[in-house]
Amino acid sequence: MNAQVKGAASFEIPEGRTVTVAKTAGFCFGVERAVNQVYEQIKAVKEGKAEGPIYTYGPIIHNEEVVRDLEEKGVTVLDTEEDLKALPEGKGTVIIRSHGVSRHIYDILKERGIRIADATCPFVKKIHRIVDEHAAAGDAVVIIGSPFHPEVEGIRGWGNTYTTVIENEAEAQNYVVPEGKKLCVVSQTTFNYNKFQDLVEKFLKKGYDISVLNTICNATQERQSEARRIASEVDAMIVIGGKSSSNTQKLYEICRRECENTYYIQTVDDLEPESVSSVRSVGITAGASTPKNIIKEVHTNVRIKF
Repeated sequence: MNAQVKGAASFEIPEGRTVTVAKTAGFCFGVERAVNQVYEQIKAVKEGKAEGPIYTYGPIIHNEEVVRDLEEKGVTVLDTEEDLKALPEGKGTVIIRSHGVSRHIYDILKERGIRIADATCPFVKKIHRIVDEHAAAGDAVVIIGSPFHPEVEGIRGWGNTYTTVIENEAEAQNYVVPEGKKLCVVSQTTFNYNKFQDLVEKFLKKGYDISVLNTICNATQERQSEARRIASEVDAMIVIGGKSSSNTQKLYEICRRECENTYYIQTVDDLEPESVSSVRSVGITAGASTPKNIIKEVHTNVRIKF
């Protein structure tokens, strides 16, 4: 069986190829909930039940295809606090994405009389409450995660001057709890679970008065574990997701350690036929911001065309 792909040469598809798609691939609960909320707002404005315009504070998810579709339907992405402050008072709706935001973002919107549709993932909201409570109690808080990720920036915004973000072993080793402070450790929901355990171990060895709360989302742990298992069993692994998606980048890192032939793509157009044309087994997983239709398209092309 031969197939022409994107004008490239024909490739013989090996007989008996197996393609395994991770059951956990694609939208997680929080992302699906947030995306659905945007479409519900669009519908409400069309039906005259809500007043536009509709904004999201940052892209609703790290997926260019979805963001482009929402923009075509009239949703505007606001990227900065200055954008929020420039909105006409009392006009429109700002949707808070699943990553969540700092406390002061809510304050800005309330001061301007802007309606808020809060699509923050409930698991992220839980971390906000934990950090808020421990900061109010006078504790030091360490957030294990990527400091410039929007979820982590939002979490940090519920703490105080004793709230710190730590991403690697060197930072954990150098961290010193302020004198007289108890320590609370939480995690970005999409952080690598094994790395989280390693960093926590660094703190435990220092003998601090510490409470550790594993706030990594169960869906993230399951997605990472399944990706690791599949990658260890196949000849080539495909990881689908936006280039700015933190959880997809971590999936790629995990799979790359298990399978040398691991490829990170956003859509099927990014996949070179040569990468999978001669292998007998292919695994596919996807980040939490990847729609099912993109996963299905990649699966179909790998199984039939490449």
